[in-house]
Amino acid sequence: MTGDLKGKTLFISGASRGIGKAIALRAARDGANIVIVAKTATPHPRLPGTVYTAAEEIEAAGGKALPVITDIRFEEQVEAAVAKAVETFGGVDILVNNASAISLTGTLETSMKRFDLMHQVNARGTFLCSKTCLPHLKKAENPHILNISPPLNLNPRWFENHCAYTMAKYGMSMCVLGMAGEFKGDGVAVNALWPRTAISTAAVRNLLGGEEAIAACRTPEIMSDAAYVVLTRASGEATGNFYIDDEVLASAGITDLEKYAVKPGAKLITDFFLDE
Repeated sequence: MTGDLKGKTLFISGASRGIGKAIALRAARDGANIVIVAKTATPHPRLPGTVYTAAEEIEAAGGKALPVITDIRFEEQVEAAVAKAVETFGGVDILVNNASAISLTGTLETSMKRFDLMHQVNARGTFLCSKTCLPHLKKAENPHILNISPPLNLNPRWFENHCAYTMAKYGMSMCVLGMAGEFKGDGVAVNALWPRTAISTAAVRNLLGGEEAIAACRTPEIMSDAAYVVLTRASGEATGNFYIDDEVLASAGITDLEKYAVKPGAKLITDFFLDE
């Protein structure tokens, strides 16, 4: 462990809600600088939170917030957001590629517009944010890239029902595989983090539907606590890993996970891409 995240600058995509915001708030408690990169400037009817409400929460938690309205599908917007982060905080120490688009649809039910959105946000957006932040990360003291993406599991089960989504999500994971090796000599850690169980987020609520599904989830805080453990490790010692949240916490001596249950004692849903 390298201590805490005080004074570190985290560039987090999709940080206005869910797992991205939870990671931001955990870092903010140390006094970190958080660049909130998201599209939501005005409230969405089904997805609570904007970059501005997230910024207020981050500041209240003890961090410094820079909300930047950014659609990570567009190169000039990402470049402008990174430039603003460097201008405001002097650099970038950590990149969290959290933004993601999802559609659990079969091939015939997936419109090409939805296919393009998932690939542009998930695979291309992760690649673009990484590419743009890397020159600054290479100058940082303990630089990390953390992609919220799954281990590369080639069980056909994870392709046959939502091939387009799996391809797009695995694009994020392939960035880990490639960039971990490519930038190892520069001391930049590149890892993935994925939850063992479904996580209670607005996206999951909308996809799986209803309170019954949410009761079988854990809260985003299990991911933020696991991310914190990864991001405070020495970057030279931990790269190219596909971490699972509960395994990371166990490595830090945290084995009682009941506090993360939405409904204590409920049977939990195993997340996508993890075989039972």
